[in-house]
Amino acid sequence: MSKEYDEYLTNHIDNVWKGYRWVEKYAPEILNKIDNIKEFEKQLRAHDKSKWSDEEYDAYDKYFYGKKDQAEFDLAWAHHQKLNEHHWQYWLLFNDEDGVKTLDMPYEYIVEMILDWWTFSWSKNNLNEIFKWYELHDINVSKNTRKEVENILDVLKDAIDQYEVDTE
Repeated sequence: MSKEYDEYLTNHIDNVWKGYRWVEKYAPEILNKIDNIKEFEKQLRAHDKSKWSDEEYDAYDKYFYGKKDQAEFDLAWAHHQKLNEHHWQYWLLFNDEDGVKTLDMPYEYIVEMILDWWTFSWSKNNLNEIFKWYELHDINVSKNTRKEVENILDVLKDAIDQYEVDTE
């Protein structure tokens, strides 16, 4: 158990909420498609709780703040992806006959996924970092999910641009 990893986890969760509160204020249209905002907030309160579990905590801590053990981390990362619906990997179906099939992600999990990605922008004090990240990463999602992701990112980009103009 390391202080550094505990601080990282706390900051990560705080940044998910910073992003959510920012979207709530400056890009509320992203949240308008969520049927039950109270349930969504409950979902966000549970964000990445599995990282505190025995299956994940030590492996993540060692990988990022100690002696890297790739095999141990890979198992923890697989556990995390398959336990947390805000990861696109959760929505991959592996079939014996026809390989990998991408399933549509529910909108609430798409928003949480984007808030999760956006935490790195908050930690770097650069709200636009998410767009570069998205361009550099090849996510394997369904056509419908990709369309929603890119629509949300477009709304977010416009809101950030406006926010930056308004705060100059």
